[in-house]
Formats: sequence, C-alpha cells, structure tokens
Amino acid sequence: MKMEPAQKKPAKPLLVYCYDAYCGWCYGFSPVIKKIAEVYKEQVDIEVFSGGMILSPQPAPIGVMAPYIREAYKTVEERTGIEFGKDFLWHIFNPDKSDWFPDSLKPAIALCIFKEFYPCDQVSFAASLQYALNYEGRDLTDDEAYRRLLHQYRIPEEDFYDKLHSREYEQKAQYEFALVKQLKVTGFPTAFIQAEELKFYMIARGYTDYDTVAGNIDNVLKEIHHSGVKSS
Repeated sequence: MKMEPAQKKPAKPLLVYCYDAYCGWCYGFSPVIKKIAEVYKEQVDIEVFSGGMILSPQPAPIGVMAPYIREAYKTVEERTGIEFGKDFLWHIFNPDKSDWFPDSLKPAIALCIFKEFYPCDQVSFAASLQYALNYEGRDLTDDEAYRRLLHQYRIPEEDFYDKLHSREYEQKAQYEFALVKQLKVTGFPTAFIQAEELKFYMIARGYTDYDTVAGNIDNVLKEIHHSGVKSS
C-alpha cells in the first residue's frame, strides 16, 4: 500500500493579548479572554504578552497608586462583574501600613517561565496571577506569592525559582515589553489578531465585553478567509 505524505496543518491566526499583571481592567477582562480562549481554541493560537505597566529602577510604594485605585476599583467591578478581594483592598485603604512596592517585572518573568511549561494555558496563568493579586492580596514582587500557583499548575519549584532570578528570563520579559511597545499599545487590555508578520487587526482596546470581542474575531477571521491571507 502506498503511503501518502502527511499534510502539514496550516498555521492558525495568532491572537495576541497584551496585558499587565497590575492592570485592574485586565483583571476585569480575565473572564472575557478566558472564554475567548476556550471558544476559539480550534480557530486561533493565543500568545499573552506582558506590557510592563509599572517599571522603575526605584519602585514607588502602593500609596502612590492607592488614591486612584480607591476611586477606580468600584467602576471596574460594576462594569465587568469582577470582585476585588478584601485582602487586596486592605493595602489600598491602608497604604501607610502596606509594604507593597508594585513592579511589573517579576510577574512578567513568571509568565515567561510558565509559557515554556504550558504554552496552551497562557491566558489561564495570566488570570491566576491577577486573581492572586487582586483577590487574594498576594504581593507579586514576593517570591512566595507564586508558590501556590506552582503547586496548582504542577511546576517544579526549584526550576521555577532559578529561572525567576536569572538574567535570561528577565531578558525574555524585557523583550515582551519591547514587543508591546512596538505594537503601539498605550493601554491595557489590548488584543489583536495577527494574520501575517506585519498585519494585525485590533479586536479589543480597553475593557471590552465578550460579545463585542467575539464579533470582532468572527469578522477578522472571515476577512482573512475571503482574502486568502496566510497566517505567519
């Protein structure tokens, strides 16, 4: 019997989700992007990039951001249906007693490490990071904040922590920050469909409800199909 060569499956369009672990609106968007990832898993691949929203050689205390968050978190809850936890809000309403110095680098490194273990679950891990911060009140600049997640996702602790403090993985995170800037993202969350190397369709800018994002994706996929665009 003659064996026919296996046909290579065509590459799927790539959904690029630009977020930051410290972005409250991204936390509110988590249920939306998780549902998108599940519903469209057969139609698109998904890559999550950290945006580096809070970066400084000398991180500022949470008290600098607290007044804004005290005003904004209720708006996020009302619009998205998400809930901020009392352990998180304690730091927001008691900034003089808090030891938090927010910085986006460590959670971005953690995401880079996770993606090597579970590339198909990037959205889930990004959402878990945000839940750990915004509901459980875990300090994402503290190594201990990640230990429960390592158990949850079955990631070897020693390997994870070695990489968390390595120059190699810091550079990977910095590379993601640069990619997000290259995409001209000025706020989070933002999401695109990448159809070709240099062809991107924006499907969400700022918090966007599921029906709107799904509709945008459907329209983009139809356009890609009718135009014969090949994904990279």
